[in-house]
Order: sequence, then C-alpha cells, then structure tokens
Amino acid sequence: MRGSTVAEGTERTAVDVAVGVLIDAQGRFLLTSRPAGKVYAGYWEFPGGKLEAGETVEEALRRELQEELGITIAAAQPWKTEMMDYPHARVRLHFCKVWQWAGEFEMREGQAMAWQSLPVQVGPVLPGTVPVLAWFAAEQGFVGATH
Repeated sequence: MRGSTVAEGTERTAVDVAVGVLIDAQGRFLLTSRPAGKVYAGYWEFPGGKLEAGETVEEALRRELQEELGITIAAAQPWKTEMMDYPHARVRLHFCKVWQWAGEFEMREGQAMAWQSLPVQVGPVLPGTVPVLAWFAAEQGFVGATH
C-alpha cells in the first residue's frame, strides 16, 4: 500500500532531497529564499532539490545547484541527514558541505541569496534549516551561549 494514507493518515513516503551547505573562505554559509509560487515562498533555506530516479545525493546536488544557482560544485561532503514532516510532504534532507565551486551565482528562479554567519540576519527561516543552524552553533562552540 505504498503511498496510501487511507488507513492511518500519517504514513507518507519520504522524498529524498539533496541540500548544499556552501561555505565560503570566511566561513559564511549561503542561504537562498524560496521563489514565489513554491510552498513556503519567501522563506530562507539551504539550496538543493529532490533526487531524480537513479541519482546519488551528490549527483542531484550538482544538478540542482547548476539549475538554480548557475554554479558547478566540486566535491560534496555528506554531513547529516534529517527527516522533516511538512504539511505538504515528508522529506529526508541529505545535507552536504561544499567548499569549492566554479561559476558566477545566478538566481535562476528569481530567488534571493545571502551569505550568513550565526546568528542569521535573514528570515523567516524554513523549518528544515533550523537544525543546521544548531549544528553550526555546536561546531563553533556556541551551545548554551546566550548570544
């Protein structure tokens, strides 16, 4: 009964999504806004998109960042995976750190971009982005900090 929601109402097949956590030479990370017409339009997130049939996470991330941002990434380092239940979909987010890319950024979907550090200066932030900010805080020793 794949995809069936009749019996329990909560069983949904997860969609795999490759997410790029681009980090620049200053240690800042890239957030982009969700374009008009998409669910959560205007919310800020890490760029990426759904895996297509037969794609690996890195292949999907490479394709999505080329399509959305006009850049070609070098290696993507798998970092963490997080499940998110949104009202419209259940997604398995595969976060990958990326330190190198080629090309000029082009916002091909009409989205905005912002290089950020903690605490982020843009908002609102997509719920699936929040755990990543906590992971960055932990890596940088900010756990339990008040500012």
